Amino acid sequence: MKTLNHIHGQWQPATNGRVFDVRNPADESLIAQVPDSGVEDASRAVDAAVAALARWKSTTAQERAQVLKRWHALIVQNTEAIAALISREQGKPLAEGRGEVAYSAGYVEWYAEEAVRANGEMIPAPVASKRFFVLKEAVGVVAVVTPWNFPAAMIARKIAPALAAGCTVVAKPAEDTPLTSLLLVELAEQAGVPPGVLNIVTASRERTPEVVGVWLADGRVRKISFTGSTQVGKLLARESAGTLKKLSLELGGNAPFIVFDDADVDAAVEGLMAAKFRNGGQTCVSPNRVYVHQAVHDRFVDKLATRVGALRVGPATSPDAEIGPMINGRAVEKIERHVKDAVAKGARAVVGGHRVRSEIAQGPNYYAPTVLVNATREMELSCEETFGPVVPVFRFDSEAEVIALANDTPFGLAGYFYSQDVRRIWRVASALETGIVGINEGAISAPSAPFGGVKESGYGREGSHWGLEDYMHTKYLCQGNL
Repeated sequence: MKTLNHIHGQWQPATNGRVFDVRNPADESLIAQVPDSGVEDASRAVDAAVAALARWKSTTAQERAQVLKRWHALIVQNTEAIAALISREQGKPLAEGRGEVAYSAGYVEWYAEEAVRANGEMIPAPVASKRFFVLKEAVGVVAVVTPWNFPAAMIARKIAPALAAGCTVVAKPAEDTPLTSLLLVELAEQAGVPPGVLNIVTASRERTPEVVGVWLADGRVRKISFTGSTQVGKLLARESAGTLKKLSLELGGNAPFIVFDDADVDAAVEGLMAAKFRNGGQTCVSPNRVYVHQAVHDRFVDKLATRVGALRVGPATSPDAEIGPMINGRAVEKIERHVKDAVAKGARAVVGGHRVRSEIAQGPNYYAPTVLVNATREMELSCEETFGPVVPVFRFDSEAEVIALANDTPFGLAGYFYSQDVRRIWRVASALETGIVGINEGAISAPSAPFGGVKESGYGREGSHWGLEDYMHTKYLCQGNL
């Protein structure tokens, strides 16, 4: 377990000497202390990335691919250690931790293979004496800011394409879960990533603006890649305008999940379970509003309540746990506020609706998987992302009505619907204002698919060949007098 910053190939404390605590959300016990970095550390990380850029950018795509392949192999070889660390600092059950490691490794492997496919093109010139070429080049130094909910996957999904493109990186992981990111950087170093190419600094919630502010103001940083809240994403967009940085922003969501009257109800319940309760509902594509046609509403709710009521809550150390603790007390308070507001406005908890205290779940951050019926658009959970294991069920009557409800949000990351009518499938898929649509499917993410949103859920894509494009410039060459 690494607990220091990594700058220019060296593990080092913060210049100011400060540290902050990383705690296990299951019981709030201390796991480690890591540097509470400041301006000096952020600046030195950029200096290192700038110094390493020319050499890394000039390596061949095949050389960069080989480094990424070695990194992928080391991640796979260390699956158990990484999964255990994810579960310890983030709280998700160990089985989910292993799944996240595999998912993370998949991105590294994908971009190892994509590195050698960053093709340009030759354009037919209008006159015989000229040749037109288009090349793809690395953006330059990239600043990466990652969230706490997938501490391995988010760092891999951003850094792998950056390295594949020939960029160098400065990174700041979330203050709640920095240890997994530090471990992945250690493995990247073992894989042969040269000094200065990949730099990472940690900072507390209070000092994060100081660190990221350095990168926003520095014209040598040419791109920001951020996953987190829309509020922070808008701030980054404003503050990076002074140097016109390229931005990839994967921001908040408010995903609708629609069950039509012609849906396979059993399949819809299973799809919702997969989409909603992964990581205890703490994912940006987690369904936040479940719309069920009145003709199948009661049957759907009965089946869903049975499945949700059987979920086992506990820490990662419990082999039977399916829902771990929420990341911290603030997260539980928000969930509790949303449920209380919904009940006060007429909702009813069919399952759950309360905090959990048990022999194995003894910490303060556990919340019971919950199903609420009689949900309405006046409730806070209709317009705010709950980010927890709460399913509010809304009734609807018609396709036009539910499409209007689903799109009645400033967010547009993911949406899901279940129907067996092929004509409806194409109508609804086209009508939903989201960057991702799950059709009769709850598991939608894959390294080969573009991940990102529209409207206030951000812009840019991660995964797929479009994810590599986001770390590259297009350069046009015109050769004349031939």
